[in-house]
Amino acid sequence: MLFLRTSFLLVSLLSSSHVEAFAPSHGATSSVSRPTYDTSSIATDRFVLSSTAAGSVTEPLVTSSDIAAQIPSILKDFQHHESSRLPYSPTGYSTWSWRTHHNSENQSLVNSNTDQNEKQRYTEHSINYLEMGDPSKPAILLVHGFGASTYHFRHNIPILARKYHVYALDLLGFGWSDKPIMDYDASVWRDQVVDFVKQVILKEDASNKPITIAGNSLGGYTAMYSASDDRIKEFVKGCVLLNAAGRFRDPESEAKETSTPNPIIQFISSAIQRIVIAASFIYTKQPARIEQVLRNVYPVNSANVDEELVKSIQVPSLDANAAEVFYRVITKNGSGPQAYVDDILAQLECPVLLAWGEQDPWIKSAAADKIETLYAQFHGADGATQKWCKRVSIGGGHCPHDEAPEEVNAAILEFVDDIFAAKC
Repeated sequence: MLFLRTSFLLVSLLSSSHVEAFAPSHGATSSVSRPTYDTSSIATDRFVLSSTAAGSVTEPLVTSSDIAAQIPSILKDFQHHESSRLPYSPTGYSTWSWRTHHNSENQSLVNSNTDQNEKQRYTEHSINYLEMGDPSKPAILLVHGFGASTYHFRHNIPILARKYHVYALDLLGFGWSDKPIMDYDASVWRDQVVDFVKQVILKEDASNKPITIAGNSLGGYTAMYSASDDRIKEFVKGCVLLNAAGRFRDPESEAKETSTPNPIIQFISSAIQRIVIAASFIYTKQPARIEQVLRNVYPVNSANVDEELVKSIQVPSLDANAAEVFYRVITKNGSGPQAYVDDILAQLECPVLLAWGEQDPWIKSAAADKIETLYAQFHGADGATQKWCKRVSIGGGHCPHDEAPEEVNAAILEFVDDIFAAKC
């Protein structure tokens, strides 16, 4: 979100592609194993799910009693019915161990001449997440944007959790989740959300739990991409897009992408990009610059741009791998084949809410107009079916959920009340 746009100004001359497009690669669904708990990390406000049965294909089942026994200490005394703001934790909240095929070793196999039948290698990534609210209620999963974290929903989680079971997670490479050195594309975050839904939200005691997935910017793209996935779409009853990123089909640009690039130009461009992006990362992660950019994208009410929000973005950027991850996300997602928003919307089988900050300086309202048009084209506009799209204009910019949380919370609650009416 924040870093991506600043760097775009510096690298756009080197690439004809829109940097907010996120391209999926093809990969097999990960196999997973039953977890055990490591309580030794609770003192640092985190707990770990570790996989011990190597080679097992059974999915882990996390029970409510397991969660209750290991609530991170910073939230133990937090009363979301009384406080409307999530406490900031400089070390994150809780940790889910994501066992997945998304790792550098498998990417190397794909990019080499190695026999593709060779068994995939699995890696466990530590993923920061948060859970709040009544486990017997339908779930709302919140997905942050580029450069942000779970904490960016600080004004939404407590309010939504008063009525629903709320989850939020840090995408791989961001926030307090692991930042492995690997290539990043949309399929990584889609699979992360799909697996999180299957392994954490759809626990043993809640296998039929209805879910709404909501996301901002990159998180909005990830939300709709995940919600349209066959592995979980039967459980996803709604999708909320908060100024979602993504690329629409453009026949002219598609035709240009079919031409074979000059390898020498590619090499030189890549080298220059690395230098420019590295310099931009050093500049962008400075607290003063973070605050400046945030105020630019909170054009109506910048009062919520405070020290804790700046810290929640700046502290994860100090990770030793953060600069390299930043470079790989920028370069990978700025070009190449991808899942277009058009194609994702065609596969969505649930209602959609567009809670759109109409003063967004980055993703204009025309993007929401296009989503509305496409959704009606694919699913009809009369609301007679179970597929419908609703738009609520928010007085804010790129991050309406944090700039105008009262408006966004009201819009989300009205939307989920409608789709969960038979379940609550």
